[in-house]
Amino acid sequence: MTPPATLRQKAEFAAFRTVAAALSALPAPSAAALCRGLAAVVCALPAKWTRGKVARENLRIAFPELSPAQLDERVRAMWTHLFRLVTEMATFDRKVRRGNMTDVMSFRNRDETGRVLNSGRPVIMLSGHFGNWEASAESFGAFGIPLSVVARDLDNPLIHRWFAERRRASGGRLISKKGGGGEVTEVLEAGGIVGLLADQDAGSRGLFVPFFGKDASTFKSIALLAIEYDALVLVAYARRLPDDFRRNRWVRFEIGAEAILDPRDFTEGSAVKDFTAAYTAALERVVRRSPEQYFWVHRRWKSVPKPRGRKARERAAALEKERRAAADAGGSSAAQAVAA
Repeated sequence: MTPPATLRQKAEFAAFRTVAAALSALPAPSAAALCRGLAAVVCALPAKWTRGKVARENLRIAFPELSPAQLDERVRAMWTHLFRLVTEMATFDRKVRRGNMTDVMSFRNRDETGRVLNSGRPVIMLSGHFGNWEASAESFGAFGIPLSVVARDLDNPLIHRWFAERRRASGGRLISKKGGGGEVTEVLEAGGIVGLLADQDAGSRGLFVPFFGKDASTFKSIALLAIEYDALVLVAYARRLPDDFRRNRWVRFEIGAEAILDPRDFTEGSAVKDFTAAYTAALERVVRRSPEQYFWVHRRWKSVPKPRGRKARERAAALEKERRAAADAGGSSAAQAVAA
């Protein structure tokens, strides 16, 4: 049973709803200008309060050719994007409907995506903290396609419940990353669609594959799920297009499929690593199109590969034993890993 919200959490929720309502009431050009102003304020704060140092370090890894001034501009653009993301999420239910979908969204590789969704096989839709990932869910909901998204519970239960209700209203559902492996299994076994954000550090147990030219610890459980359930993997994104408020009264998005990966196309011996590298490379291509729309404050390269040796083999054996025990206990071990 969820404990009742604290006074602080209620105050946070009230502030969140007030700000979201105020932003959503503004015309799109005014909201965009306000978001730029808020971003400038955030960038003027000490870097330790805003993780500005982490963002700059990540950008320096990804784009070593940028000057210090260009790095600052890229960080400011990232914050502008994040404020606009909140604004857009608060107005989706009023601005986006099936009848005006083509005015708000354009679709890249639409036919290929349609074939995947009508293949009769389960689908894992992968994306990252890029663009407006909620726009994809809204577009699927508008066409009556149920999408189950795995996400971490927000610290404030009232804000979390608000987002969960929004997801249900669009025909989808939110699966808690904490203990949601059973629900992931159910969706895939039923041939449904599971949405995952797959661009965070996976710790020392992850697979190290290149991301912007540097090895990054990446979740191998996604490849394991695809192989176990014979699921097609759709690397998707929702990218905000450049503003043209003289022609469009609101924001426009490009909903696209960057890559379609089939586990049947990967050889058994190296399938997991090759599959993981393939979807990571696709995510990198997406981010390169509009790098200011990526959430650079994640410590993507936090973990470093450990030396191989006897201890590493012993650890791998122990992990395999845990995996088998989990499988024997019921439920997919890969699904449990995704929801961990």
